[in-house]
Amino acid sequence: MLEEQKEFTRRRKQFLRMVGVGNIAVISSASTMQRNSDVEFPFRQNSDFFYLSGFDEAESVIVFVPGREQGEYILFCREFDETMALWVGANAGLEGALKDYGVDDAFPIDDIDDILPGLLEDKERLYFPMGAQPEFDQQLMDWSQQVRGRSRAGVFAPAEFISSDHLLHEMRLIKSVQEIKHMKNAAKISVGAHKKAMQCTRPDVFEYQVDAEMKYHFMMNGARFEAYPSIVGGGKNGCVLHYTDNNEALNDGDLLLIDAGCEWQKYASDITRTFPVNGVFSDEQKALYQLVLDAQYAAIEQVKPGNHWNDPHEAAVKVLTEGLVKLGLLKGRVPTLVKNEAYKPYYMHRTGHWLGMDVHDVGDYKIDKQWRLLEPGMVLTVEPGLYIQPNAKEVDKKWRGIGIRIEDDVLVTKNGHEVLTAGAPKEVNDIEALMEKARVA
Repeated sequence: MLEEQKEFTRRRKQFLRMVGVGNIAVISSASTMQRNSDVEFPFRQNSDFFYLSGFDEAESVIVFVPGREQGEYILFCREFDETMALWVGANAGLEGALKDYGVDDAFPIDDIDDILPGLLEDKERLYFPMGAQPEFDQQLMDWSQQVRGRSRAGVFAPAEFISSDHLLHEMRLIKSVQEIKHMKNAAKISVGAHKKAMQCTRPDVFEYQVDAEMKYHFMMNGARFEAYPSIVGGGKNGCVLHYTDNNEALNDGDLLLIDAGCEWQKYASDITRTFPVNGVFSDEQKALYQLVLDAQYAAIEQVKPGNHWNDPHEAAVKVLTEGLVKLGLLKGRVPTLVKNEAYKPYYMHRTGHWLGMDVHDVGDYKIDKQWRLLEPGMVLTVEPGLYIQPNAKEVDKKWRGIGIRIEDDVLVTKNGHEVLTAGAPKEVNDIEALMEKARVA
């Protein structure tokens, strides 16, 4: 807990420096969301809010006022409520906020209308996550307008409204030692879940049953939540990029594509593996699978400091296009096919994304219209795929309905990269051996 608090303190100090004296930053927590009647969805804190505070309650607002004599870090939150503690558990309250979360000043959230306009007075710039919470944006506008109404008294309101995203998201893009530790643990748990999925898959098992085995593994290892809704798609369902129905029976002779990862301490893992339902790849499945795997290896090799964001994608596209020509699914010269994006009917998405507190994490992919360079501490996914749609009449029937994606989480290191999810089997022989061992056990 102490190390975590040191981490939050370090982040706040850096953020305060970037906001600068004479300015102010305001960030609201996530809101609770109603599921039905009087039942709510499980609460998940706003990532930016948690990144700076570690405070995991709704109805909260953090305010940063660099240079404020009474304290630069202010939290508005719910007061301690004994009745609510009895029904749903204790909240921190003002005393807990001051004692456990490094807050300089804590005020009741019900008093924010009276206090926050005063904090806005005589500030040049107001930083906040523009557009993320439109209702809260409007509140900030109203409070600023209140201050502006006192201009005759010599008080001025912020003249500039600036998105806090760029400052915070650049910070979040480069992961600290503590963050990498969390991400490695998320990866370790998710690797185990994918192994369990391979071991329990059989013909006539339902997609949701495999999904359940993975969720069970997540929770039994302390990961209470998925990082995103799991994709468990057998056969043609594997050709649907964001398939989440997970409700069909698995057929002998089909492949099963699983894209699933847990969240650990607010940090995501994101793994995709594709394997045969009956434990043995057919010749056609193996040919396409090996092509995707070769493309992934080529892409991962491009993950190193000094290379730019698009280098892994370009490497994957080149390998995939060459392979599709060799297999007869494309015809023509590889450079021309790449230039004309002829591969897109079979590979229509990018090769990866940033990974962190959000599964599609924050951070710009380009700077000044140029692909940004990779730096140590960045974490990204590398996930090429091939999806031969069931109705793809331009290809031989033997290829149709095969969907394959292979995805790993990759950390950029000082000298290259580290694959955080390397423990999840992906070589053909390793997958078949693991599944065979489970069948005879």
